[in-house]
Amino acid sequence: MKEKTVRDLASGALAGFVATVPMTVAMWVMHRQLPWAERYPLPPRRITGKLAAKAGVRQHLDEPEERGLTLAAHFGYGTATGAIYGAIADEVPAPRIVSGVLYGLGVWAVSYLGVLPALGILRPATEHPAKRNALMIAAHVVWGASLGAALDAAAARQKSWKN
Repeated sequence: MKEKTVRDLASGALAGFVATVPMTVAMWVMHRQLPWAERYPLPPRRITGKLAAKAGVRQHLDEPEERGLTLAAHFGYGTATGAIYGAIADEVPAPRIVSGVLYGLGVWAVSYLGVLPALGILRPATEHPAKRNALMIAAHVVWGASLGAALDAAAARQKSWKN
């Protein structure tokens, strides 16, 4: 694998991890604004619980363990999808914040309209309340913008090291 490719993947992974912080905060704040009946656990928690149940380990997890596993999975997914963005970001003819937002919306669509329903993990987003969908879309916009900004910052830092 080329050195640039490895560097782009690593930069994207770090940017994805960093971008998951404001996304998580945004999700937490917006979740508290939902109508009471819609304040059931957000997708990262539901996904983790469903996967833990399928693996036969959920019944062995206490609340702090399930919360920790949810955060680890959430940040892991943000890191992995950020690595993919890092590998393709230079090919997109748009400012990174714009391409990051578009990428974040793509991650939402592929995940919540495609992969998760196809795997039987969650119902498609079209079957969830509109306000919860708006929350998750907004969270992915925050993640994408943060991803683009973090990758720009990493690129500027790398450029300054070369000079």
